[in-house]
Amino acid sequence: MSARSEGSELLEIADKVIAQATAGEQVEAYVSRDSETAVRVYEGNVEHFVSAQSEGIGIRVIRDGRTGFAYAGTLDQDAVASALAEARDNVAFGTPDEWAGLAEPDGVDIVDQDLWSDELAAFATDRKIELAKELERLTLTADSRVRVDDANYEDVASETAVATTTGIRRSGRENGCYVVVSTLADDGDEAHSGFGFSVGRSPDLFDLHKAARDAADRATRLLGATKPTSRRLTVVLDPYVTASFLSIIGGTLNGESLAKGRSLFKDRLGDEVASPLVTLVDDPTNPLAYTATDIDGEGLAARRNSLIEGGVLRSFVHNSYSARRAGTRSTGNAVRGGFKGTPGVGCLALQLAPGTRDQAALIADVSDGVLVQSVQGLHSGVNPVSGDFSVGASGLLIANGQLGGPVREFTIASTLQRMLLDVVEVGGDVDWLPMRAAGVSLAIRDLTMSGA
Repeated sequence: MSARSEGSELLEIADKVIAQATAGEQVEAYVSRDSETAVRVYEGNVEHFVSAQSEGIGIRVIRDGRTGFAYAGTLDQDAVASALAEARDNVAFGTPDEWAGLAEPDGVDIVDQDLWSDELAAFATDRKIELAKELERLTLTADSRVRVDDANYEDVASETAVATTTGIRRSGRENGCYVVVSTLADDGDEAHSGFGFSVGRSPDLFDLHKAARDAADRATRLLGATKPTSRRLTVVLDPYVTASFLSIIGGTLNGESLAKGRSLFKDRLGDEVASPLVTLVDDPTNPLAYTATDIDGEGLAARRNSLIEGGVLRSFVHNSYSARRAGTRSTGNAVRGGFKGTPGVGCLALQLAPGTRDQAALIADVSDGVLVQSVQGLHSGVNPVSGDFSVGASGLLIANGQLGGPVREFTIASTLQRMLLDVVEVGGDVDWLPMRAAGVSLAIRDLTMSGA
């Protein structure tokens, strides 16, 4: 969001709330106003359309280590007053917690970013619908064997303000949009799915042709897929799969998981936990990231945090609460789903430092391997505490540096710890996705493929 400290209507509402704090109270007001559009097209017709707006306020009151929280789904003055009164009442039901407290200014400056597009804000609804229809048309013409399951356009705009009695007073706004198309290709025995997408700060940045080609290629690549023989080999992860993998790694580097003893990297700061080729950063100050922002969920400046540098674990991510428990400072990683909840901890925009070669070059160096195009059961098949990793997958075999036949119904297995250490190359083909991690091709040696 583009941060501002003055002139925000939402900030004025937050200011009025914290001005009512009494002696011994810490009070936080989190105010937001959001709008979204979602269009789904099937066979040239609008199958689903939503245009929604919401606004509200969440109020935290902390006294003597007890926290009370309440929210209102309107910014009506009486509703805000009732939410403050309810939050105060709820303090009595809170469990005393020695680490309870609000974030405090930490001297880190906002990184100025252009995260608001006037073009998107003014973009007409009929043009949004036409973009989804055009994406469907382009996908159908990309390959005659492909059917389109649905084509979608989505956008979101958000304005937020945070004010606290501890001295935080910030506001901002951001918007973004993306299109995605889902495809099917049938080989007589089974339908194979694919997808393609394009993201941007405004629709002018979409590449519909690439999204259509990717969706057709991903579905048709798997036509005639067989079950491979079991063996150990090198795996090349497609960028989308890598992004999902990074999201799991990010969860293990979460200060909340650390505090609960549920991180496999507990007590490993300064240790070599990955290949020297791995540098993992959480950088919401990179405007190319779909989830780029300039303030976190507590109003602190978002910042670039280096988590793994050259294979060495350097940092966990924290909000103010998890930082106090760990005896450190917030890394500006408070996350919240909106005004209805209190802040949690999470990575905001994960990225692997890219290499220099594209996916084809990575594949050319693999004598026996598989290009993993999609995975199933990623969250149920991964244990973030032990690191055990076993997921269903589909993709293309690699033999002597060349892509071979399509394969499906196999699992790839290892541990998260070993996978990080066994990275043999990071691709240079960065893919910015509508999620909290960027994609890039990733080659990992010595995984077990279990098939026939």
